[in-house]
Parts: sequence; C-alpha cells; structure tokens
Amino acid sequence: TIAASSNSDSSTSVMPMEDNPDGGCHIYRNGYYGTGISVVEGILEVNIIQMTSIQMTESQAENSLVDFVVTCQGSLPTDVCTVVSDPTCQVSKSVVCDPITVTDECLLTIRRAFEEPGTYCINITLGDDTSQALASALISVNGGEST
Repeated sequence: TIAASSNSDSSTSVMPMEDNPDGGCHIYRNGYYGTGISVVEGILEVNIIQMTSIQMTESQAENSLVDFVVTCQGSLPTDVCTVVSDPTCQVSKSVVCDPITVTDECLLTIRRAFEEPGTYCINITLGDDTSQALASALISVNGGEST
C-alpha cells in the first residue's frame, strides 16, 4: 500500500511499512477481546499400590502375568497405557494402551504379561481428554513370580 487505508471498521487499519524488508503489511487492531475459560481438575496423581504375580499351571507358563493395582486422585481416567522398559527406563520393550471405564472411585487392576524373567521398569499412565498422570516402578519377574 502507498497510503494508509481502512475499511468500514474504524478499529482496523493497514499501514504502509516502507522499512519492512519483506515488503509486507502489518495489521493493527484496537479494541477488546473476550473468551471463556474452563478450568478442569485433571488427573492429579497416580500410585501403584500393589503388584501381584498370577500363578498359572505349567502348561500356561508361556508368559508371566502380573496384576498392578493402581489408584489416582482428581478426575477419572478414560484410558491407561503401560510402557515396559529396561531397568534404566531408557529402552522401551512394549507399549500397551487400553480404554477403561472408572465409574466412582479411581481404583483399578491392570494385568500385563512378561515374556521372560528379568528386571523391568514399568510406567503406567492414566489419561483423560484434558490430562495425564504417570507412576513408575521397578519390577523383578522370575518365571511366574514377581517381587
């Protein structure tokens, strides 16, 4: 533009920018802006309160099964993800995510399979549409037994 121009809205104007190396224009707007903000509590805390090895017969002993009892504070989660990693929590071995339904109290049991004995880092993430919270633990799986 060569001269200042404006449209029917007197609060918006386009000004020439002679010293602008891009050759573009800047739009200046004066006035008020309003919006609504919703504050949600979110999932505040996750705790693994118990880890229990599931005893199986020898014919079923292909994988070791472990139940994790998990609690949380805040809003109720809609999904859970479990990341199984090496003992340093650096190299991920498997990721399993599932939708869940928690109705009244945030207390749930998550069952996961381990293909071989060893020490693992477990990250359990509970999430909903607006938040996520994580709990971690080291677990030792010894051919059907865990500590």
